[in-house]
Amino acid sequence: MNKIVIAICLIGLAIGSHAQVVYSLDNIINLAKGQSPLAKQAETRKENRFWQYRLFKSNYNPQLALNGNLPAYSNQFIPVTQEDGSTQFRPVEQTNSSLNLGLFQPISPTGGSVSVNTRASQFQDLVFDETRWRSTIVDLTVNQPIFAFNDLKWDKKIEPIRYEESKRGYVEEMEFVSRTAVDRFFDYLDAQVNYQIAQFNLANNDTIYNIEKGRYNIGTASEDKLLQVELQLLRSQQDLAQAQLDLQTSRLALRTFIGLNEGQSFDLALPEEIPIFPVNEDLALQYAKDNRSDFIAFERRRIEADARVAEAKGERFQMNLNASFGLNSAGGDFNESYQNAQNQQFANLTLNIPIVNWGRNEARMKTALANKQLTDYVIAQEEQNFEQEIITQVRQLEVLRQQIEISKKSDEVAQKRYEVAQNRYLIGKIDITNLNIALTEKDTAKRSYISALRTYWIAYYDLRRLTLYDFSNNSLLYSK
Repeated sequence: MNKIVIAICLIGLAIGSHAQVVYSLDNIINLAKGQSPLAKQAETRKENRFWQYRLFKSNYNPQLALNGNLPAYSNQFIPVTQEDGSTQFRPVEQTNSSLNLGLFQPISPTGGSVSVNTRASQFQDLVFDETRWRSTIVDLTVNQPIFAFNDLKWDKKIEPIRYEESKRGYVEEMEFVSRTAVDRFFDYLDAQVNYQIAQFNLANNDTIYNIEKGRYNIGTASEDKLLQVELQLLRSQQDLAQAQLDLQTSRLALRTFIGLNEGQSFDLALPEEIPIFPVNEDLALQYAKDNRSDFIAFERRRIEADARVAEAKGERFQMNLNASFGLNSAGGDFNESYQNAQNQQFANLTLNIPIVNWGRNEARMKTALANKQLTDYVIAQEEQNFEQEIITQVRQLEVLRQQIEISKKSDEVAQKRYEVAQNRYLIGKIDITNLNIALTEKDTAKRSYISALRTYWIAYYDLRRLTLYDFSNNSLLYSK
């Protein structure tokens, strides 16, 4: 038995000898925020949303574009109507080339657009060796939908809120990274403590086994007690092997999460220093309303519901006005096509008014209105849940502080009780059963204390995420 204990202790020392770094909870959180895959994903989403917002803003800026045909070639028979009304098929071989330079500007208040263009086009008949040019020196074109849904106007209301929502959401994601890091930290810390407990218990049970064996040899202990202690020693060996496996597994999981190299060994320091700060429910709720992405998302969703109603209204009938005015000319060569320019005008008003559509417009409108009402009800419920979550989190934090104090005191008492029980066992005042009870209570109290610390730190970072406010340092986590 002594050889087994020595071997296991040497394994423990070998593991400890590679632990060059001791990380605190803050160290792990900072590493997670700086290099964990979860943080990298949040940063990538933030960048993606930034460029989406830039794309949205570009929709309202003038666009200069060059387009054309260089050239279009055709060689085919085409039908040609003769003077007597008959049709003859004639061979045609020709090229068409065109080039247009246009400046396009959307008009967000009306949903229309205006553009200024200049273009030139060439027609070449290869059969008769004839070339013609046509040019539009300049033209001004206006396109204006009438009574239609104006997506530019509604996007101007929605997209800035969505972008602001994404910026706040990024801070919340990083706080979630912190919260996840706390979980991974305590997973490894639990395994570390369990490994230490298993080492202690094995060494302790080996000592007890030797004592009981000596008492059995001199006739002061029964064989039943000796077998009981031996069984307990064997279980301790199993517990240590399992604790060592759990330690390696949780260490790998934590290392992978925070992005450490596989060769880096480390231990964790117990985060016993608890920040003490007052948290007012009303103040926490106000910070949450001012800072959280969810709260401004409520506003965005209401506006989106209004937009769907406006869209349904705009689909009842459609009218569109197109008009242009400019100068154009034609000639046998390029220079000639820019001489003797003549006015060019165009105007067109199109409409599409359904006469009988079996209630489609009414159904579309009623559906949009019903969806808007449903959105209002859902948001009202979510706002209540939002407030309740904040209030519950604030109240829970104070209770958890008290639980830590109680569990820490219980850990100290249980440790002292075990030491007393061990001394009494050694002088024969109590039996092995009572000593085992004291040992179990000691281990349970230690694990309860670690569990209380875990629950508190998770709640602490949850409160930061829910309010985007650091109450311990009295500072905002997000600023506009």
